[in-house]
Amino acid sequence: MAPALVHVIDDDPAMRDSVAFLLDTAGFDVRLYEAGTALLARLTRPLRGCILTDIRMPDLDGLALFRSLRSAGHTLPIVMMTGHGDVPLAVEAMKLGACDFIEKPFDGEALLRALQAALEQGGSNGSVDPILQDFMRRLATLSERERQVLDHLVTGGTSKEIGRRLRISPRTVEIYRAKVMAKTRAGSLQELVRWAVLAGFV
Repeated sequence: MAPALVHVIDDDPAMRDSVAFLLDTAGFDVRLYEAGTALLARLTRPLRGCILTDIRMPDLDGLALFRSLRSAGHTLPIVMMTGHGDVPLAVEAMKLGACDFIEKPFDGEALLRALQAALEQGGSNGSVDPILQDFMRRLATLSERERQVLDHLVTGGTSKEIGRRLRISPRTVEIYRAKVMAKTRAGSLQELVRWAVLAGFV
């Protein structure tokens, strides 16, 4: 069986090289592109595998690339790389159908897990993920205020911004955020946002 193929798109040469080394070491077949337009130029023939793309790039950003691929009928699973503060963009990408997003700088193992899950999802039969079902049950245990805080967290709000909108102190927001993380058992904000989007919370 041929190794799984990952198409990596990032305008930063150092990032491309770093990701390529990690994926090659892990046994993936890798194709590198400095821009989304370079990937689109190859669409004269079917692509296999999955796509790992930065969300912020000049000319054609990750979201525009995603829309172009889908409008052309390409259904390859896509994982977005995001910078700090790009949570709203990542949420938009996942609403469009992206498999996941991972925030830079990321842990190598986390990236490999995200890509493996995307590749598995690309070949899934559409059954409901039991982990997602479990998350939805935990989501139902949140209080009204905790759900309000979660709603603002997944749109990228800071504790100060959320506090201003909800008319509570940033410190109180942090307390509610900790409760949300504990009740949902999310290991990170990225994981919390991902599952919240998949659960249809936003």
